[in-house]
Amino acid sequence: MINILPSLNKLNNQMIKFFKLPLIFTLSVFVVFSATAEIAPTGLTETTNLVMAGKKYVTLLGNQVNLGEDAPNFKVVNESFSPITLDEFKNKHVLISVVPSLDTGVCSIQTKRFNEEVANLPDDVVMLTISNDLPFAQKRFCKTEKVDSIKVLSDAVWRDFGQKYGLLIKDMGLLTRAIFIISADGKVSYKELVAKLSQHPDYDAALIKLKSLAQVNKPVNKAQSSL
Repeated sequence: MINILPSLNKLNNQMIKFFKLPLIFTLSVFVVFSATAEIAPTGLTETTNLVMAGKKYVTLLGNQVNLGEDAPNFKVVNESFSPITLDEFKNKHVLISVVPSLDTGVCSIQTKRFNEEVANLPDDVVMLTISNDLPFAQKRFCKTEKVDSIKVLSDAVWRDFGQKYGLLIKDMGLLTRAIFIISADGKVSYKELVAKLSQHPDYDAALIKLKSLAQVNKPVNKAQSSL
């Protein structure tokens, strides 16, 4: 007769450890499972040849956006779960830095790099970081890493941004790494889907494009224009 008591004891110990975790973590896990079950995407366009994880292509769900198109409006949440939409940044140039998860090396560096660049940009420029991390985790990351200039937002509630921009990785629930720049007229002016999830985006190319857009719309000094 097989003795199953050791296995049952092990399972019991694991459950006890789980429920001894901080309440906020337990609630976070519950929210992740609930949100995933509620918004499991069906019938979305699938793209299979753009991004690789290791040596295999991942399947991206949603509609790919192209340069020159009107940027789709989207709804995400901030650290307080308050809805934030792209429309709130009308008449501004918006750089969107998309990462799979802030708690990984490349994503952390990417977010901190753009956070540092905010000070070098004019007032008509907004920088956003969007991931599918829960707002709790994003808030903790920003506090620990002193990320306080870029707006860090979560697509974990509705997956609205990921689906409208074709960035949601099938069977993973994460967003693929990408950079978008939406110009003040609402057009997609720059797009980079990073070919491999483990690689950095082209920071310099994105920043050059962003600064060039801001420079074009920079008001001319009346004294200079009269010379």
